[in-house]
Amino acid sequence: MSLQPGQPAPQFTLVSSEKKQVSLSDFKGRKVVLHFFPMAFTSVCTVQLCTMRDNFGYYDGLNAVILGVSVDSPFTLAKFKEVENYQFDLLSDFNKEVSPAYGAFYENWILGLNGVSKRAAFVIDEEQNIVYAEVLELATDLPDFAAIAEAVK
Repeated sequence: MSLQPGQPAPQFTLVSSEKKQVSLSDFKGRKVVLHFFPMAFTSVCTVQLCTMRDNFGYYDGLNAVILGVSVDSPFTLAKFKEVENYQFDLLSDFNKEVSPAYGAFYENWILGLNGVSKRAAFVIDEEQNIVYAEVLELATDLPDFAAIAEAVK
């Protein structure tokens, strides 16, 4: 099942890298750029999130919040955030409920690791509807950052 622009974004509450509960509904009235990524500290994931980190001011200026989501623990995500100086929350989908709801989930991934978030990007508008959806089948591919920026504008 893949989510399409115009559909309501699936609601969720996850534990953040700050060990706080963060809900999508907390951001009603703002745009949300939601990035799913397979694993903290892997090369392509780092590039994906560092690109958002380096363009943070652009999104902040457009009343948009960035959130990263993976199945890593909040503790791993806290370290990843600290090492890479991310200004945005990383959310732990440790129980593997949100990634499947967004169609961004590998049942079977590399090295026999099962149940990992696919690399994906969603832009959610102020009313919590999806305005941009991109789910990548290949973990080595990066989302279309220009298209994401355009969707937020």
